[in-house]
Amino acid sequence: MENETLIIVVSALAAAISFAAFALPFLNRTEKKERFKNIVEKRRKALFDATRDGSLNKIKIEDNVSARDSMAAFYKFQKMAGDMGEKVRDKLLQAGNRNPNAPLKFMIAQGVLPVILCLFVMMIISGSDKEFASSTVLMMIFGMAVAGYKLPDILLKNTIIKRQEEINLAFPDALDMMLICVQGGIGLEQTVDRVAHEVAEHSETLAEELGILSAEMAMLSDRRQALQDFARRVGSGGAKSFATALIQAEQYGTSVSQAMRVISEEIREMRMATAEQKAASLPPKLTVPMIIFFLPALFVIILGPAGIQASGAGVGG
Repeated sequence: MENETLIIVVSALAAAISFAAFALPFLNRTEKKERFKNIVEKRRKALFDATRDGSLNKIKIEDNVSARDSMAAFYKFQKMAGDMGEKVRDKLLQAGNRNPNAPLKFMIAQGVLPVILCLFVMMIISGSDKEFASSTVLMMIFGMAVAGYKLPDILLKNTIIKRQEEINLAFPDALDMMLICVQGGIGLEQTVDRVAHEVAEHSETLAEELGILSAEMAMLSDRRQALQDFARRVGSGGAKSFATALIQAEQYGTSVSQAMRVISEEIREMRMATAEQKAASLPPKLTVPMIIFFLPALFVIILGPAGIQASGAGVGG
């Protein structure tokens, strides 16, 4: 009876796990689409509020606060930090952080983290029974200060790289879909919006950026500004090429579909070149792990029996 109960429990757990594995991908797709829609709707609302207030030409990227408060915080910060604040803001936008107060928080973190780490090192040194030389203490404090200052920037760069890699993987396919829509006679704003909804399941990041681009192109009077903002937010070479090609196509009256086709092929070539570069750099990276981990074990396997036989012969002699 106990075996039958155990079999029933195990079967029920296996069925529950199978159902969860089947249902989770669909739930994740729904969550991605809902998040994408929320971000785009917030952007549209902010643009509409800015249009109603007559301050559309001062619009910047924001997410959780109103357009007026966002711009006030941004210009206060820009006045305090100047060009450095603008660069930090561009990096945060490329990392997906659209909060206008984020640059100020980032620079505060760069100033506070070194102090915290230095105080932590001093507490450890003061609580230790071992005496350290003055030069060693100074080097430790200086190293922690540098690490605390660089840590936010390193984390931000890693986020930017991962985000751009995700966008670059899905961007050529999105351009192909845009090309089909444009050749079918759909307007550029509707094309971008439709493609954003289509790629939401595969690349949430690209869907968000395309959704914001479609909202800005629909609400802003200057389409060029919307494309420049898109290139600024994404920061990758493919996005910049895409924005530049569409701006030039609109300025000189050339074919938008031809520009999209060329940019799609160019981004695929860039992706292939990056893959070849990573493949070429793999053998030198594997050299050190092979020397450290594989060769000692290989020598033990090859020379071990001979050493055992030699030692046995020496004992017997």
